Amino acid sequence: MSKPRLLVVEDDAALAAQYRWAFTDCKVLLAADRAQALAIAKREQPDAALLDLGLPPDAEGVEEGFATLAGLRVACPGLPVIVASGQGQRENQLRAVAEGAYDFCEKPVDLAVLRTIIDRALRLRQLEEENRRLAQSTRSSPIRDIITADDAMLKVCRTIERLSQVSVPVLLLGESGTGKEALARALHDMGPRAKAQFIAINCAAIPEPLLESELFGHERGAFTGATRQVIGRIETAQGGTLFLDEIGDLPAGLQAKMLRFLQDGVIERVGGRTPIRVDARLVSATNQPLEKQAESGDFRADLLYRLNTLTVRIPPLRERGEDRLLLARYFLARHAQEFGSKVRGLDASAGGAIMAHPFPGNVRELGNRIRRAVLMADGHSLTPGDLELTDGMEMEAAPEMELRTIRLKAERGAIEQALARSNGGLAQAARLLGVSRPTIYDLLATHGIETGRRQDEPPPASG
Repeated sequence: MSKPRLLVVEDDAALAAQYRWAFTDCKVLLAADRAQALAIAKREQPDAALLDLGLPPDAEGVEEGFATLAGLRVACPGLPVIVASGQGQRENQLRAVAEGAYDFCEKPVDLAVLRTIIDRALRLRQLEEENRRLAQSTRSSPIRDIITADDAMLKVCRTIERLSQVSVPVLLLGESGTGKEALARALHDMGPRAKAQFIAINCAAIPEPLLESELFGHERGAFTGATRQVIGRIETAQGGTLFLDEIGDLPAGLQAKMLRFLQDGVIERVGGRTPIRVDARLVSATNQPLEKQAESGDFRADLLYRLNTLTVRIPPLRERGEDRLLLARYFLARHAQEFGSKVRGLDASAGGAIMAHPFPGNVRELGNRIRRAVLMADGHSLTPGDLELTDGMEMEAAPEMELRTIRLKAERGAIEQALARSNGGLAQAARLLGVSRPTIYDLLATHGIETGRRQDEPPPASG
C-alpha cells in the first residue's frame, strides 16, 4: 500500500526538515505559505495536515494561519488538520477547533505526542473513506434494504427476485430480525403488483378479538361499537400484496377463513353475508416450526400446504460470516450521517466483539446496538463498551490459562500414561518418567492417584 500523504505547512525550514525526518512512514508534502499549501492540497489530496498558524506575511500573528485552515477545509473537505502554534495557545486552540481543526499541538512540539495525534488523524481519515465508499457503493444484493456478501443470503435474494414475477403464496421462514419483511416487500416491489398496495400485519401484535375485524373488515352493526362499515386489510390489498408476519400465531378460528381466501379468493366481512372477491398475493412469515404445530393440531395442515407453496429459509446473522462487519459499517455510516456524529469507525476490538457475538436478535439487534452506540460514544471509534459487547479477545475460560493448572494437568496425564504402559508397576513407571521411586510416590500423593504396588516392590526407604 502507498504511504499516507501528510501536508506540513511550516515556514521554518529547519523545523520542516525535522518533521520530514520524524514522519518517515508518510509521504511528507512541504509548504511554506498559504498559496503553496492550497496548491499542494488541491493537487495531492493529502490524508492529514499539520499547520503552523504563524505564516508569512503575518509570521508574528495567526490570521494567515486561520485563513489557510479555512482554505484547506474548502480544498479538501474532511481533511483532518492539526494546528501547531506557540502564540496564545489557549485562545487559538479554542478558535482552531471551533473553525474545524482536528486537534491542536503547542510549540515547542513534543514529537512523540505529535506522532500519536497524526496517527489518530490518519486512522480517522481511513475510516471516513471506508464509510464513504460503503455508503456510495452499489449493494452486493439485488434487493433494496438487504446488505450482504454472504453466499447463502445472496442465494435467498436471487430466489426472491425470481419469485417476485409469479403471484403464488410464499412462506418466509427465519428468526426474528433476519429481514423477513424486507424480503416480503421486495417480492411486491420487484413484481407486477408493485403499483398496488403492500399491506403488512403482524398476527401476534393484535389481540385475537380484534384480529378478525382487522383482517376481514366488518359491517355496520356487526358488534357493539361497529357504527360504520370498515374495510379489512385483505380487501385493502386488492391487486397488491398482503404480508402476514408471525402467521403461526393466527388463531384457530381465523385459520379456516384464511384457508377459504387462499382456496377461493373470496372473503366475508364480520357481520356480512355477501362474498367479496379479492385478488391479493399472500406472503407469510414465521419463526415457528409450523410442521410440528400441524402435527400436534395447533395449526391447520391444509392451511400450511396452501401457505408453503414456495418456502424461503432465511439464514440467521450468526451464519452469515463477514456480513456482521459489513452491516455494522453500513449502519455506522448511516447513523453517523443521520445524527451528525463524530464517530467514524470501529476499533479493532469492537470488530472482534461483533464477530464473537451470536446476535440472537439478528440484523435488528445489530442495527439497534450500532445506532445506540453512535449516539452515546465519546470517541471517534466505537469500542466493545460502546456496543455493550464483551471484547472478542477475552478468553472464556481464563483460569485454565494459568501455567500451574496446565502443568499439573500435563503431569497427571504423563503419570497415568506411564502407569498404564507399566501395568501399574511403579519401578518401571518411574524409569519411563525419568524419576526416582521416592519421587513417583510423592507424585502419586500430590495428584491423589491410588495404585496397587506389585509384591516384588517394597515401599521406598525412608530418609
